[in-house]
Amino acid sequence: MKKQSILYTSDIAFTPAVKALQEVYGSRKAYARMESKRGWANELTPPIIDFVEKRDSFYMGTSNQDGQPYIQHRGGSPGFLKVLDPKTIAFADFSGNQQFISVGNLSENPKVFLFLMDYPSRTRVKIWGEAQVDSTDSNLMESLAVEGYSANLERAVLIKIKAVDVNCPQHIVQRYTADEVDKIVTPLKEKIKELEQKLNQL
Repeated sequence: MKKQSILYTSDIAFTPAVKALQEVYGSRKAYARMESKRGWANELTPPIIDFVEKRDSFYMGTSNQDGQPYIQHRGGSPGFLKVLDPKTIAFADFSGNQQFISVGNLSENPKVFLFLMDYPSRTRVKIWGEAQVDSTDSNLMESLAVEGYSANLERAVLIKIKAVDVNCPQHIVQRYTADEVDKIVTPLKEKIKELEQKLNQL
């Protein structure tokens, strides 16, 4: 198979087959204008760095050498996905169910895709990259450790960023975690309690 020549960052996703379909369905001109004017970033901007560092979960897509895809959910306390520099993100890989599908895929195909979602703000960020798995650099693994998490830290996963895209919020339903709801509701409860006390005094 002939390797695609990369002219624009978005070519990592807009392959010739994808562009052919864009031509058929009428969206190619709009995406061509995007490519010529702005295109996708190939590193994290300060707002995206802030977005990444606040996430408590993301989805990671990998595939084996035969192209069989796999998606894994990763979760942790906010900040467990760390930004090492604008072109590199990393996270600690702890002992889990011992399937090793993602790590096995990366051992033969380093290409990786991350899907990050913030439901309250209805924002989604997509990151394409190439991953390196390291189980020998103890200093690196220690720097990625999650405070208060007791599982055995087995390896570090470093991702060199190739492309970044921020999607529109259409069809994203707002959802909130219990902690996020509590932060919204607690001041209201306190206000209600204050008003009740004033009513009782009257």
